[in-house]
Amino acid sequence: MRRLTYYVATTIDGFIAAPDGSFGFFPADDRADEMAEFLTSRYPETVPTHVREHMGLDLPGNRCFDTVVMGHGTYRPALDIGVTSPYRHLRQYVVSTALTESPDPEVELVPGDPAGLVRRLKREEGLGIWLAGGGRLAGALLPEIDELIVKRYPLVIGTGIPVFTAQFQPRAFELTDTRVFGGGAVVLSYTRA
Repeated sequence: MRRLTYYVATTIDGFIAAPDGSFGFFPADDRADEMAEFLTSRYPETVPTHVREHMGLDLPGNRCFDTVVMGHGTYRPALDIGVTSPYRHLRQYVVSTALTESPDPEVELVPGDPAGLVRRLKREEGLGIWLAGGGRLAGALLPEIDELIVKRYPLVIGTGIPVFTAQFQPRAFELTDTRVFGGGAVVLSYTRA
């Protein structure tokens, strides 16, 4: 059975974006480059198609994921720069009640029941399913998440969009790997306990 992996960047205080949805405060310096190099070698599918080409990541086939599920807020930055199919190398699903039709035939809109979508995708043959965000969608899919890859940056922002927006429902995960990078950035890997 395929697995759902929530691969996400966060601050120390657990936010994935500012209150307005922006995420430009995450560092883009040499310290972040070391972590980015590690992550792109391990999870190259998580780099948008239009960026992959500039980075020389035109690898044949996918390594970990062949499908991405994202919320409207995660999809919006691509649309804002005119990219309607940000992950051409993956099957793309956007969970949204705000969009009434897909701006691209390669992107399938899901107006409701994201858990039903993920359960159906898990029964199919293939590589893993990447949950790209956001926090509300991650909260709705928490019972379906099998693995977390958390890129934690040494920042505190005080408020914003949390990693999960959900009702109180404790779920145990087991730490399976820790990678520490210059400047205090950490990649933590967890699997459902």
